[in-house]
Amino acid sequence: MRRLFKEPNARWYLGGQAFSLLGDSSLWLALGIWVKELTGSSGEAGLVFFFFSLSFVFSPVAGAIVDRVRRRPLLIGTNAVTALVVLALFLVNGRGQVWLIYLVMFLYGVSYAFLGSAQSALLKTMLPDELLGDANGALQTIRETFRLITPLVGAGLFAVAGGHVVALVDAASFLIAIAALLKVRVDERRAPSPGPSESWGHEVTAGARHIWHTPALRQVVTGTGIALLVVGFFEALSFAIVAVGLQRPPTFLGVLMAAQGAGALVGGPTAAPLIRRTSPGRTVGFGIAAMALGTVVVMAPNLPAVLVGIAAIGAGAPWAIVGFFTLIQLRTPDALQGRAFSAADTVLSMPQTLSIAAGAALVGIVDYRLLLAVVAAVLTLSALYLLTRSELRAPGEPLPVAAVAEAVGAPSADGGPEPGEVA
Repeated sequence: MRRLFKEPNARWYLGGQAFSLLGDSSLWLALGIWVKELTGSSGEAGLVFFFFSLSFVFSPVAGAIVDRVRRRPLLIGTNAVTALVVLALFLVNGRGQVWLIYLVMFLYGVSYAFLGSAQSALLKTMLPDELLGDANGALQTIRETFRLITPLVGAGLFAVAGGHVVALVDAASFLIAIAALLKVRVDERRAPSPGPSESWGHEVTAGARHIWHTPALRQVVTGTGIALLVVGFFEALSFAIVAVGLQRPPTFLGVLMAAQGAGALVGGPTAAPLIRRTSPGRTVGFGIAAMALGTVVVMAPNLPAVLVGIAAIGAGAPWAIVGFFTLIQLRTPDALQGRAFSAADTVLSMPQTLSIAAGAALVGIVDYRLLLAVVAAVLTLSALYLLTRSELRAPGEPLPVAAVAEAVGAPSADGGPEPGEVA
């Protein structure tokens, strides 16, 4: 981390992102409360996050656009547009404008499809490969830190000043992110335009084909996808753990969230050192293994065990996330960074979304400890799969350009730019 923060670009970028993430997470919670206050309906309040998650379908298109343009100007423009979108919340004055809150959250999600993909690609261009794990770990640590404080910040600011002020604060956080990006100095060139024979669909799916034809990426996406088939169960299981296992009121869920956040504050900063000691792929496996172990411990119906288990799950999640996206960055050339990130994000969003729905349906008819046992078993299977793949034991290295051209099916003529090169 010390070496990372010696890089001026890293200091500026991560500092700007810290303010932006604080504004984001505060607004999301406040908007849920706002809809609940306007409608009196918990279901309508929950739709705030549903409309945000709907936007993941735009992720492949966002990745293709990211790979056609310079990433820093794209990030600046997307932050500016999103700030204007958030200011539209000033038009909300009653129940009749709840639809506008939903629209803002949907557009917010679309912007995140661009921001996530462009950020991953910019970090790859901006930093040496050996610092990518540190940068991803720092971003994950910032996110998890805010998970501990934003329930107070977002809800408190809404209670004191109202939704309009929360929207203004969030819009200002985007301006801070823009100011930080203007300080970043990075040598970017526009990617070569696709050949006249390359269809839009072929271009958009190039990231998915790259992942499929790269054994390490295919394996890490497969193994992580297996884990996400059950990870979403925790959205519903958390309430059963509190109510049935611990015999506590629903508000006690905040204690579990704090324990998870405390664990994540250990996992985030240690992810990059673990990557250096092992590899990005094995770090994903170790993270999922820690989550499996924590799930087993949570099955014990006493508070100390549950808190320890939840903390272990919180520590393992950043290892898995940081290792996953670092491997994507290292094993993908610049010309495919946006599309590879978007393809991986889209593929993994589907099993997670399905598991959230399945968990909500099953928790009312199946003993929560049996569901926890299923989660632990599937997570263990995922971890074993990832930790026994020989391709994931070696540190991630970028693929040769020729191998990338073969993987995505893009011909490379002599004398012309190949995938991964700039014109």
